[in-house]
Amino acid sequence: MKSFFAGVLLFVFFWSCTQEYQPREIDNINIEEFKIDSTSIRSLVAIDSLRMYYAGSNGCIGFTNNGGNTWHKKQLKYQDSITPNFRSIAFNANTNLVYLLSIANPALLYQYNFSDAWVVYEEKHPKVFYDSMKFFDEKNGIAMGDPTEGNCLSIILTNDGGNTWSKTPCKDLPKVEEGEAAFAASNTNIKVLGNTVWIATGGIKSRVFKSIDLGVTWKVYETPIIQGSGSQGIYSIDFFNENNGIIIGGDYSKPFENSKNKAITVDGGKTWTLVADGQSPNYKSCVQYVPNTNGKEVFAVGKTGVSYSKDGGLNWNDINKESYYSIQFVDRNTAWLSGNNKIGKLILP
Repeated sequence: MKSFFAGVLLFVFFWSCTQEYQPREIDNINIEEFKIDSTSIRSLVAIDSLRMYYAGSNGCIGFTNNGGNTWHKKQLKYQDSITPNFRSIAFNANTNLVYLLSIANPALLYQYNFSDAWVVYEEKHPKVFYDSMKFFDEKNGIAMGDPTEGNCLSIILTNDGGNTWSKTPCKDLPKVEEGEAAFAASNTNIKVLGNTVWIATGGIKSRVFKSIDLGVTWKVYETPIIQGSGSQGIYSIDFFNENNGIIIGGDYSKPFENSKNKAITVDGGKTWTLVADGQSPNYKSCVQYVPNTNGKEVFAVGKTGVSYSKDGGLNWNDINKESYYSIQFVDRNTAWLSGNNKIGKLILP
């Protein structure tokens, strides 16, 4: 009898493992919109269906802890005269602190405890411009920015939970081409998974930088994404697992063009293949896999609307015309979005 039940359990296990996930048919969506005055919001951290945090222009930061029924807002100024413009935000669940990183000179990285905020890293340089920031785990984090001195990206790392940050010397980083940088469009040109991080660049060259040791050593891979001018390249990158990923972007100055603006990889980012070339979607600033869909369901957002793929990015439907900069899912059915003077909340059936 025991062997019979063991056989049944083994059959059920193998049967469940071989079942392909059946993605949803999604032709249109409704997004609940929350008005956030006087700030362009390109970065958000979504915790669950009730809690999300955002950082925007004009030093504006805010959060909700009740699904958007009420919002707590704050405007930061540095030394009473400098108003930071935030394009990057990260959350450390271990310390329950939010990290905010501004663009332009001086670069200011704040810790924020939902009441007070204080600077933990400052960098002054005429060319300083940070684009994105993520945490690997409770201790290790990374932020990246455009080149300042030398021919390398700006990389700053923390290994103490975000209390202190240090900039990686240029000699320890791969070289970039003149005019190769990144876009502070959605805080998603960094993707972290375990100890691995991928960084997407654009401009004269549009490539993927990869580190498997928390940002210490790097390799660089070419992509077929449109490149060659300052407005072209990869704007967003995401990975479903260590091998399967997607990049998206295009030409910000020509947002309705859809050639060479999206590609996928199946080998961890070493090689990339264009998908839906010459088809929707056109320029997009953020792409994200939907959790718990086996890499099948993908959303992309940008100034031209929201698009959806049910086959891992091979084919797409345009499902909403509203303009958003960024999207982040908290589970299979719920996502938060950020845009110009607004936050969105998406509930899928």
